[in-house]
Amino acid sequence: MAGHSQFKNIMYRKGAQDARRGKQFTKLIREITVAAREGLPDPESNPRLRTAIAAARASNMPRDNIDRAIKRGGGEAKNESWEAIRYEGYGPGGVALIVDTLTDNRNRTASNVRSAFTKYGGNLGETNSVSFLFDRVGSVQYGADSATDEEMMDAAVGAGARDCDSTSDCHNVTCEPNDLHHVAKTLGESFGDPRLAALLWRPQSTVPIEEDNALSLFKLMEVLEDDDDVQSVSSNFEISEDVMSRLSA
Repeated sequence: MAGHSQFKNIMYRKGAQDARRGKQFTKLIREITVAAREGLPDPESNPRLRTAIAAARASNMPRDNIDRAIKRGGGEAKNESWEAIRYEGYGPGGVALIVDTLTDNRNRTASNVRSAFTKYGGNLGETNSVSFLFDRVGSVQYGADSATDEEMMDAAVGAGARDCDSTSDCHNVTCEPNDLHHVAKTLGESFGDPRLAALLWRPQSTVPIEEDNALSLFKLMEVLEDDDDVQSVSSNFEISEDVMSRLSA
């Protein structure tokens, strides 16, 4: 069992879902606002804004919230200074981590990220120290009951996606980053809103992790994701079903 989605499942099962949902909306609104500010406030001519809107819709953000964020990006947010900064390093057990942030205070964010890595047994590295282990992809995810494997694969190919991996839990469609909005919109016409639509760092290979290291790693990832400046945390860990069951209990 590999990847970030299993970490998400554990965190959500352990509660505080409403608080996490609120934080996620805040991060999505910030990304929409900055995308609209740095490009045109028209998603048809702004790929970054299209991607941000697709992610917001997949998270069931109300349309009014999206529209307000776009308007804010085209108006009053013009005077705000936001900076996208990526941090890379290793967590417990030699797991590679990529932390994407969007901040108006570089020093605050750097201090918080460095503190989390240090406290939970990780080590921050230089830029590009681990990103070469990942591919940047668009991901659109549906529940397994939304379509048969064949139906989803045919629809994904027709939408211009790169691949579709179906499991007993979900259908995960991957595409080129710039195609995310189009693929999510096209699939949505057949299957409704996806469970997830986002740009992800997909590991080229995974690192097995044992239970003791997994506890520290998940705590590190949880602390990072709870930081308002952190937009996403990506990793390349792999964990056994037995360990996952014990951690999820």
